[in-house]
Amino acid sequence: MNTNREFAAVILAAGKGTRMKSDLHKVLHPIAGRPMLDHLLATVDSLKPAKKVVVVGAGRSQLEEALGERAETCLQEPQLGTGHAVQMAEEGLAGHGGDVLVLYGDVPFVKGETMQAMLDRLHADDKPKVVVLGFEPEDPGHYGRVIADADGRIAKMVEYKDASEEERACRLCNSGVMAARGADMFDLLRRVGNDNAQGEYYLVDIVNIANADGDTCAVIATDTPEEVTGINSRAELAAAEAQWQELKRVEAMAGGVTLKAPETVFFSWDTEVANDVTVEPHVVFGPGVTIARGAVIRAFSHLEGATVGEDCSVGPYARLRPGAVMEKDAKVGNFVEMKKATLGEGAKASHLTYLGDAEVGAGANIGAGTITCNYDGYFKYKTVIGERAFIGSNSALIAPVRIGADAIVAAGSAVSRDVGDGDLRMVRGDQVVKPGWADRFHDTMKKKKAAEKK
Repeated sequence: MNTNREFAAVILAAGKGTRMKSDLHKVLHPIAGRPMLDHLLATVDSLKPAKKVVVVGAGRSQLEEALGERAETCLQEPQLGTGHAVQMAEEGLAGHGGDVLVLYGDVPFVKGETMQAMLDRLHADDKPKVVVLGFEPEDPGHYGRVIADADGRIAKMVEYKDASEEERACRLCNSGVMAARGADMFDLLRRVGNDNAQGEYYLVDIVNIANADGDTCAVIATDTPEEVTGINSRAELAAAEAQWQELKRVEAMAGGVTLKAPETVFFSWDTEVANDVTVEPHVVFGPGVTIARGAVIRAFSHLEGATVGEDCSVGPYARLRPGAVMEKDAKVGNFVEMKKATLGEGAKASHLTYLGDAEVGAGANIGAGTITCNYDGYFKYKTVIGERAFIGSNSALIAPVRIGADAIVAAGSAVSRDVGDGDLRMVRGDQVVKPGWADRFHDTMKKKKAAEKK
């Protein structure tokens, strides 16, 4: 791809998004754990733009806070159409002499290759004034049509309601994504009128104005219509999530990952899974997960902010929370939860355990029902368990506490003081035996119950 020419991206995100019925701005709704706007910005950033301007309106403060220093913003108020929105970006692009690519915050999946193809087409030998991104959906429906010749030169842009039957038969539709040289873009926009039913200034009109001047405009058609899918409702958001997940699953399997039931596995935007990893059904990866080669993630496990080493085994029904680290050959089994904890090489916590703010040495064994008691209601404290230590079932390790290497904590112990290397710590109440007491109790209670029935 040719990225030598300077370009700026203008991203339209001023709409109210009323169909989402949400207090959260539409373009901040997540897909695979990442705001849809951030998906688009990441693609734009891969092409190294000279400037990025996001046009805001409704929900302005939310967008400005979310964007921080990553892009400039400009306000469109009142909102008088897409052409008017792009005009609002002119001041933010002062001094920019390159191209302008117009994108939409609620159309997050436009590929970098597609964006670059549009910019390249802008500088082809016929030097079109405007380049439009077209697509051919299965059902063109009421989309505006792009009437173009075999070389992609546009003869006419026409809205469905204004199109003839012959024009409606054309399957090439307008996505709204456009590119032009900056000076041309804003010169044409100044000539756009609002003599239409909505009284708005439409970006698409710059094509027909340029054509009327005798200039060339061109269309680039994507062969994957899904990349220009707009998201305006919860149902469309769910469809976009499904679309993204399906692509990620295919990518993972192509990279050597075994997915036992692909349709039940959900990835985050940044999930990293190495080859020869096996993922069983109904596994969810939240943000920040890395899985090394040979690991097995068993059914119904949830991982977020976790690092899983080579040949590890997770689950079934395990939960790894942020800061969980499993080193090579470590194992967590069913109903084990880890948070800000490291399980050393070959260490095991096979069932019914909570490891929070803990460091577990290599080869240690954590018995069923063990809990690291890390919180006193105000502060968190750390538990350190040495190499090859054995923690008996149903033990409570009351942090801060250190269990030495090769030490044993007897089952049912509540440990609040450090245990030395190789020591045994048993913390239990005295066991009391009263011979015959249970028999006498049962006899008394049975007689009492029988008397109540009379």
